[in-house]
Amino acid sequence: MIPSLRRHRLAAAASLVLLACAVQAQTSDPAAPKSPAPIIERPTPSRPGTRPAPAPAVKAADAKSASEPAAQPSALTAQLFYEILMGEMTTRSGDPGSGYALVLDAARRLRDGKLFQRAVEIALQSRSGDAALAAARAWQETLPNSRDARRIELQILIALNRIGETVAPLRAEIAATPQIERPMLMAVIARNYSRASDKKLAASVVEQALVDELKSPTTGGLAWATVGRLRLNAGDTSGALDAAFKGQQIDPASDAPAALALEMIDPGQPLAEPIVTRHLANNPKASPDLRIAYARVLVENRRYADSTAQLQALTTSRPELAEPWLLLGSLQAQARQDAAAETSLKRYVDLAPNQKDAEDRQRGTTQAFLVLSQLAERRKDFTAAERWLARVDSTDELVVAQTRRAGLLARQGKLPQARELVRGLPERTAEDKKQKFLAEVQLLRDAKQYQAAYDMLAQASAAAPNDSDLVYDQAMVAEKLNRLDEMERLLRRLIELKPENQNAYNALGYSFADRKIRLDEARTLIQKAVQLAPGDPFIADSLGWVEFRLGNTTEAIRILEAAYKTRPDPEIGAHFGEVLWATGQKDRAVTIWKEALLSDAENETLQETLKRLRVKP
Repeated sequence: MIPSLRRHRLAAAASLVLLACAVQAQTSDPAAPKSPAPIIERPTPSRPGTRPAPAPAVKAADAKSASEPAAQPSALTAQLFYEILMGEMTTRSGDPGSGYALVLDAARRLRDGKLFQRAVEIALQSRSGDAALAAARAWQETLPNSRDARRIELQILIALNRIGETVAPLRAEIAATPQIERPMLMAVIARNYSRASDKKLAASVVEQALVDELKSPTTGGLAWATVGRLRLNAGDTSGALDAAFKGQQIDPASDAPAALALEMIDPGQPLAEPIVTRHLANNPKASPDLRIAYARVLVENRRYADSTAQLQALTTSRPELAEPWLLLGSLQAQARQDAAAETSLKRYVDLAPNQKDAEDRQRGTTQAFLVLSQLAERRKDFTAAERWLARVDSTDELVVAQTRRAGLLARQGKLPQARELVRGLPERTAEDKKQKFLAEVQLLRDAKQYQAAYDMLAQASAAAPNDSDLVYDQAMVAEKLNRLDEMERLLRRLIELKPENQNAYNALGYSFADRKIRLDEARTLIQKAVQLAPGDPFIADSLGWVEFRLGNTTEAIRILEAAYKTRPDPEIGAHFGEVLWATGQKDRAVTIWKEALLSDAENETLQETLKRLRVKP
């Protein structure tokens, strides 16, 4: 049922009666809210007016009315009430310009912040930024101490891209904000000025407004970080780095400059990381979140040993925190430090209930259970591996958990059951279907049923010839079947499809190097892979191997030693050990091979190397 126009107008009138009552109850200059000053966010409602003073004593003749509250004087006359009412009704009937004028006039005469805010809202609804700014400035002139008026003026100026006019109001807002609230204010400034279209001007304006804060040892670190973040947003990386450096100089205890520098860590910015490491070294009480974020950046750059060192320092100083144990355990598992990984991950599982965010807690425990299952599987404790998998209750990780179960079955000689388990997984998306297919192929590869795996991949590739994942996997299985020409054809096809795929260059180059053919081309291919993925220890392993094949043993040892230190994988260890053996460093080679055997005694490359060299470590 659609209400009649008369009903609509009556409803509007009733809402305005309530508004008028609220206006009558509040003071002429609403007190500034106690919350931090969000200069762009919608201002918080003004605090209700002061409590009316007690009524004076009454005479006996007035006893009848003594229990009723005494009427308070109000500036809201019948004429003003009518003006407000007509302003709202005019706005709602499709004439916001007239409604705006009426409400703004009433706001001026009543000196009322809520009515000024309503005038701003009417102007914005009618998409008149200039009128909204006029109302905000009228609000400022009428109520000079209103922080809400200043915040809204700033909001409108930024939205209108009149950034140059915001220096004075922003400086006033900063001055009115208590020190304890400055960090939140700085975050809001950075967030909202980053939306300006002229980003360089925005950074310059904020720097002008923060001129006093930038000089203060108390606020300098935070202020410079705010300026730096806006410079970074404007594409001025060197300027942002300079701001981080200045912020750390003036306030070495502040986390903010280091957090800014952390965003700029990159091989092309060598001066960014020292700001972070200096802060962490000199401030034992630095934010744990900052050290965790640094550890994650190191992982992204494949600096696993450095990341592990940071996490070990954090788990030592703050053992009660859960997240560092999870990250540390995952890195230790990746490095084949299984006993240490299991200890760290179990510690995380014990501490996980203390995490406040339920989503983070579930995601973290799921990851811990999956890695703990993998560790148990490595030591062939399939019962324990299954117990850990049974604790995974995340629907998002159902496919992963079931795939792991299938792998456990296959390793116990139950390949048909394993394949059936994978085939029974749900297919909510096309990606789910693809992942199921690849999981089944992996089961066949692990069981050394390479022909069956190849046939599956060939059939799928025929249906989707441009799927780079299928092409790569088919090439790798072709290599296992000793179809080397086919492998080369597929990898060159992959390079055509994905010129930035480092795995294609690396696989082809390594294949040549391993067979001692076309070594110059092999080096060129692997060097291309290094350019695409600098720091990848497996690609470095390939480069070290081709240098060895070319006779550059000193360079080979340098590369392989660094790769093995970064990632002590048994295959890298096999190559590193062989180069050491060939150069007469047999004792050291045996030590490396023993370490590799402890990590994975069944590694094919390692076993083939030891058999060929007739070595029994």
